Amino acid sequence: MSRRKQTEDERYMRQALTQAKKALVIGEVPIGCVIVCGGKVVGRGYNRRNTDRSTLAHAEITAIRKASKSTGDWRLEDCTLYVTLEPCPMCAGAIVQARIPRVVFGARNPKAGCAGSVLNLFDESGFNHQVDSESGVLEDECAELLKGFFAALRVRNREEKLQRKTSDSMHSQRPD
Repeated sequence: MSRRKQTEDERYMRQALTQAKKALVIGEVPIGCVIVCGGKVVGRGYNRRNTDRSTLAHAEITAIRKASKSTGDWRLEDCTLYVTLEPCPMCAGAIVQARIPRVVFGARNPKAGCAGSVLNLFDESGFNHQVDSESGVLEDECAELLKGFFAALRVRNREEKLQRKTSDSMHSQRPD
């Protein structure tokens, strides 16, 4: 890959990281996405599943919806999607359906990734559209953001469990 292309991919991945940090601020898993067409960002999104109480509120789905509105077409054939984490089955399917030709992602998703980790829906010959993908762009930054979030979540969950246990034991020791 040429240095110019790498620099362009890093620039847009940094914008996806900015979106991921918006998710982090509202307590969501920090995943962010931008869609670029002709050198212009036409769609942005970040994870909002808990906030919106919707399975569909993934960064990629939000960005695809916005890009389609911005371009006036559901076919995003001249776009590149940048996302901080390898797409899940739902998002990979939406990317294929939107005819997005190229996806660049940061960190691999060993539990649900469908750009090669668990499955590769992008290279499924039975579909009428295949997607070129590139992994590892700003991988360390993307992975660290996720690792930090989940480490803090584990600490918070342990503290909440301990508080419940302490509260339950205090209630059970009170005389009626």
